[in-house]
Amino acid sequence: MTPSWLTIKQGTAPLLVSIPHTGIDLAGLDSRLVSTWLGRRDCDWWIDKLYDFATDLGATVVHTAISRTVIDVNRDPSGVSLYPGRATTTLCPTDTFDGDPLYRMGEEPTPSEIDERRETYFVPYHDALQAEIDRLRGMHENIVLYDCHSIRSVLPRLFEGTLPVFNLGTNDGKSTDPSLQEKVVAILAQTGETWVVNGRFKGGWITRSFGRPENGVHALQMELSNRGYMREPNQKGSPENWPEPYDPSYAAPIRATLKTILETAIDWAGR
Repeated sequence: MTPSWLTIKQGTAPLLVSIPHTGIDLAGLDSRLVSTWLGRRDCDWWIDKLYDFATDLGATVVHTAISRTVIDVNRDPSGVSLYPGRATTTLCPTDTFDGDPLYRMGEEPTPSEIDERRETYFVPYHDALQAEIDRLRGMHENIVLYDCHSIRSVLPRLFEGTLPVFNLGTNDGKSTDPSLQEKVVAILAQTGETWVVNGRFKGGWITRSFGRPENGVHALQMELSNRGYMREPNQKGSPENWPEPYDPSYAAPIRATLKTILETAIDWAGR
């Protein structure tokens, strides 16, 4: 039985869309956190709304409502850093992207609690992705797994300066066929926006663990700077101005580009 926090919308196109970080359900942690706002600040705000056209394209969509503060389903489940030597958050983070503590003193998750969260939330999400990969591969020789993300444009703890609007990750080219990466890059190059491939964000655990071009599974991670589709406050923001409400007209230009990317991925996989 599918857990209430996990949404799976099945399509038949050779495209699986993963939305792992838009959840705001804190799973009962509210009283243990410094604040619920802080516990939700690093959410990939409105990404589910931004990509809500995916099902109309025939894509399969897997989405968790659980906040990344509870457990980050895009991290190595063993706890090993995906970016050794660089600041990043962990499987069950105890601080925010800015380095602010998430938990009240003494309320941090214990090792046994982390194990429990892994079994309760991480494993079902990845099992759902694997099941949909297997189902779609039964219909198509090649499929594309597209992992959707966003992040604030300026985060000094994680990267210098201002992040490009589009950050495409393919695990340094290991998670997808080069021809698909080239097609997506060509689209980004026509936008007039800043973009990079395998820069600060090369793809998280989802891209790295499922992307197997030799097995017909081609994984892409798209990390968007928030400013590309929503208004950002200066610095860290506050409960009064973060997040800004979703504005369809503001998001329309980047949404059109993202639709072109997903349509291209479907066409490429079905070639």
